[in-house]
Amino acid sequence: MTGTNGNPTGTTGTTGTTGTTGTTDYIGNTDTTDHTGVIVVGSGPTGLLLAGDLATAGIPVTVLEKRPRKISNLSRAFALHARSLEQLDARGLADELEATGRTLDRLRLFGRLSIDLTDLPSRFNHVLVLPQYEVEKALARRAVEAGAGFRYDTEMTGLVQDADGVTVGTRGPDGRTESLRAAYVVGADGMRSAVRGAIGLPFPGKSVIRSVVLADVKLAEQPDELLTVNAVGDAFAFLAPFGDGYHRVIGWHRGRDVPDTEPLDLAEVKEITRLALGRDYGMHDARWMSRFHSDERQAPAYRVGRVFLAGDAAHVHTPAGGQGMNTGLQDAANLSWKLVSVLAGHADPALLDTYQAERHPVGKAVLRSSGGLVRLAMAKRPWTRAARAALTGLVSHVGPARRKATAQVTGIGYRYPAPRGSHPLTGTRIPDVRLADGTRLYEALRAGHFVLITPAHEPPAQEPPAQEPPAQEPPAHEPLVQGSLVHEPPAQAPSAPGLPPHPDRLTTAHWASARRTTLLVRPDGYAAWASDTTPAPGALRSALTAHLGPAPARQLL
Repeated sequence: MTGTNGNPTGTTGTTGTTGTTGTTDYIGNTDTTDHTGVIVVGSGPTGLLLAGDLATAGIPVTVLEKRPRKISNLSRAFALHARSLEQLDARGLADELEATGRTLDRLRLFGRLSIDLTDLPSRFNHVLVLPQYEVEKALARRAVEAGAGFRYDTEMTGLVQDADGVTVGTRGPDGRTESLRAAYVVGADGMRSAVRGAIGLPFPGKSVIRSVVLADVKLAEQPDELLTVNAVGDAFAFLAPFGDGYHRVIGWHRGRDVPDTEPLDLAEVKEITRLALGRDYGMHDARWMSRFHSDERQAPAYRVGRVFLAGDAAHVHTPAGGQGMNTGLQDAANLSWKLVSVLAGHADPALLDTYQAERHPVGKAVLRSSGGLVRLAMAKRPWTRAARAALTGLVSHVGPARRKATAQVTGIGYRYPAPRGSHPLTGTRIPDVRLADGTRLYEALRAGHFVLITPAHEPPAQEPPAQEPPAQEPPAHEPLVQGSLVHEPPAQAPSAPGLPPHPDRLTTAHWASARRTTLLVRPDGYAAWASDTTPAPGALRSALTAHLGPAPARQLL
């Protein structure tokens, strides 16, 4: 769920790949200047996944978080959809989260409109219901174990960027100021993003729902469903379990349009719940209550020079469909491997422009779909109620419409732009296919590498001998990644025929099936390149070089 209090302000900024100077509230007279590869501002799910990916790949990363060092139990999100679970599976985290949460194979949106997930073409053909803080715990542990640095109680006070990097001003818990230097900065610091303000980007949009009530309560009666949601007349309510005996209640009443600062008591929460759900389930012992308003906003650019926005810093929308946290996680998965490739010297910095090209349209689509669901749920006029009834019938009874709605809400249906003339698979999400060694694709992706899948019992195409040996040939005893396992090769083991030496960024595998496609999968699980026939001499080498770089040299930060 994405919800906010207050409205952001900002001025127009300039986008592009070259360094620009951002505004700053305070940089100067700082005590020290530390250097790192990437500074991530914000330690929510988006920032944590990104930091963990960078640290796992050996990129120095520092996370700045203005909150104290603790995981808040005041979760905003309660659902992980299939695509996010696939991304977490590629990081070895999905199974433990599945054991912590509870699964739901049908997602009810409002009234009679629900989406059956059992036929979803994913290992995760369900919604996983668990509080956001459980996701943060798992991602934070992974980031720390990988070596990411964290500075809590530390506020970003401003930033200035140039052609070579970004200088970030900070203020710590004791009021001490410091200047940090990084090659890139990622703002994952929420709707009121200090990073977005510092680079001068506006956050256009509007409030869609005002005076939404929130409460964490105990219930005397347990709901029949894991997630309970409905809209009746002028009222809407949603119930979700924390798993610790408390439930989160979200409610709204059309006739109760008051400021967020208006006091809230349990009696009002119970009344709205009764109107929308028919009963209040004996709510008692509220440990926290608040009002908020839900906005629809999106930054016009996700990149300004060496500074990026991700998650709620880039886009916020209504909680309908539970897409907020999920969209941010997928932003991070898209950006992290590109930063790794550029900082490691494997890719041209222009690769980073594809983050905007791929993720901005997705953010726009999520705003459109979640906003449409809320407007239909809150329908009052006869024609909007008729539209809601028509949509319910269409999604419930028309297969293509149902599959499209399901793919969009769960995140598996988005595809990224592909160059003209590319194979039809290019830019599409690749399912978790079985590999010949008995493992799965998303297990193979846990190395953080590209994965090349070729037909079983068929080696990659032979290449003409190169005039010169590739630079920095890996040592004979360097582990080579094959399938999802690391094998120690025998002394003087030759490279796979036809493949450039990319053991540090390429995992090779075979299809478990009889499929004849040669497929290169990006680290985020999307197709980079494919061929339906055995690639011609030189074609495979060219494709691998284009996506993985010509040599395993590492660029100094």
